[in-house]
Amino acid sequence: MVRVTETDDPDAQVVLIVDNNPMATMRLTQVFTQKGWKIEICEDGDLAVDTYVQLVPDMVLLALDLPTMDGHTAALEMRESDPNARIVFMAPRHQRQLAADATHSAGAVAWLEKPVTQGIIDDNWDMIMGDIPDAPGLEDLDKLYPEDVDEIRAKRDDEEVVEVSTAMPLPAPLPIPAVEPVPKKKRGKLKFLLLLILLGAIGGAAYYFLM
Repeated sequence: MVRVTETDDPDAQVVLIVDNNPMATMRLTQVFTQKGWKIEICEDGDLAVDTYVQLVPDMVLLALDLPTMDGHTAALEMRESDPNARIVFMAPRHQRQLAADATHSAGAVAWLEKPVTQGIIDDNWDMIMGDIPDAPGLEDLDKLYPEDVDEIRAKRDDEEVVEVSTAMPLPAPLPIPAVEPVPKKKRGKLKFLLLLILLGAIGGAAYYFLM
């Protein structure tokens, strides 16, 4: 799933936030909205690679624990498609060694300890926007690639397909109530009554003119 926040500035830089923790993405969205950036949000590692290739954002904030494809492999995929990909890993303290190794392997500009706050980003901003290192892990990308990724992708695609239901049949038209014809006898009486009224009117007028 990809969510987008819009900005009125057509020249705004774009950050791709990849995390399946809604609180984390909300916090980072607030930080980069204040910086005037356009934000793309993705919760899936493999989908994040597709999103990166399509949009080529100016920065990627990437969690390590992600569905379909882990953050390290996703980062290498991004670096393979774009040597200038600016990647920042995010990881909790107990994963600091894993984050440090992934940072070196994928040539990320930094890794930030979760929960990532505005203060942490501001304190590391110069490093985040600094030179992009080489990615030595690209040589081992084939070994890191998940063996069952095709099955996972197929399952994800099946879950994301929106089935279009067949058109519902139109409701049957409401029955038009039948107009019951006036019986012939009643119609005859009605004509006779109208004739009497007409004759009376004519007689009244003749009497008026003769007086």
